[in-house]
Amino acid sequence: MISGSLAFALKEKGLAQKIIGVSRTEASIQKALQRGFIDATASLEEAVAQSDLIYVAIPVSAAKPMMKKILNLMRNDQILVDAGSTKASLCAALSHHPMRGRWVATHPMWGTEHSGPEAATHDAFRGRACVICEKEQSDAGALQSIEEMYRSLGMHLVYMDAKSHDVHAAYVSHISHITSFALANTVLKKEKETDAIFQLAGGGFESTVRLAKSSPDMWTPIFLENRENVLDVLDEHIQQLKQFRISIDARDESALMKLMENANRIKRIL
Repeated sequence: MISGSLAFALKEKGLAQKIIGVSRTEASIQKALQRGFIDATASLEEAVAQSDLIYVAIPVSAAKPMMKKILNLMRNDQILVDAGSTKASLCAALSHHPMRGRWVATHPMWGTEHSGPEAATHDAFRGRACVICEKEQSDAGALQSIEEMYRSLGMHLVYMDAKSHDVHAAYVSHISHITSFALANTVLKKEKETDAIFQLAGGGFESTVRLAKSSPDMWTPIFLENRENVLDVLDEHIQQLKQFRISIDARDESALMKLMENANRIKRIL
């Protein structure tokens, strides 16, 4: 979804003359070719040799060995970019690689509950944030090129160190997915009549559980890679749920109102 959407954007803005797709599955390659966002396919070694820019959008559990392999293949005139949702572990693992300067660590903050080449969309990134981590570790020329690329997609840039990124991502992204998965499991456990779910589910329920349709293959590694921060935010979330339970159980209208009024402050931020 991420790399396909990026490929569409680079083509439509005239920023790429040729896009080569590399995937672990032939099915993904064929879908990408059919949808037209890649022009050709090749082995990893062949693709790196032919490319000015290498963009990696894969599960974070596979990122470290793959990124090391790519950096080992690269020349000094090439740029490597990743789109991973966790950054601290990856930045630490690659910090002393001799080609570290040719890598720009990024996280475009956009996504849907869908995955795979069929989920790639046009004009996906406009108005979204893109986090660039450890920018001082990237060569100035490589950094500038990637900044210009993301800005051309309509993104605004945010700069963070890798550890701060992972903390904030846990609070604004990772916990949202855990909550959605948990709510879906709760309803499936308690509501045995699937027809009732289908017939009664309104917009609020649908929007809350939308992320529960996300790929477990992608999100399991994210939760485990960012385990410390995810556990911290999960503990706080559980405490907040307990406050609602206590207030409802005690029929404490005032406490319940205060919890929701405090939550309403989020609309002034968003």
